[in-house]
Amino acid sequence: MSTTQMLKGLLEGCILEIINQQETYAYEITTKLGQLGFGEISEGTIYPIMLRMQKNGLISATMRESSSGPKRKYYSLTEAGETALEEFIESWTQLRTAIERLLKGEGKYDR
Repeated sequence: MSTTQMLKGLLEGCILEIINQQETYAYEITTKLGQLGFGEISEGTIYPIMLRMQKNGLISATMRESSSGPKRKYYSLTEAGETALEEFIESWTQLRTAIERLLKGEGKYDR
């Protein structure tokens, strides 16, 4: 499985956390993911996720003036988004722990 395939399943939770840290817009989210080491993630990948999260009531958007060009759509978490983020963090923690145990050779069994 490629890193890109694994990443697609995790992006929603990561985007929720970025928005949780600060109201932001899609291009800034893409830039931040790149700075954090997520590799090249295009806005074409981010926008459908953002639209789906907005449709599902996890984030809300407001248009604001920009000092450098047209208005930007800034995103913030809704209450449902905060709950989804908490669930993501819990699931990620459990998964990370399980993978670390596996890679350390814990839980080996006889055949």
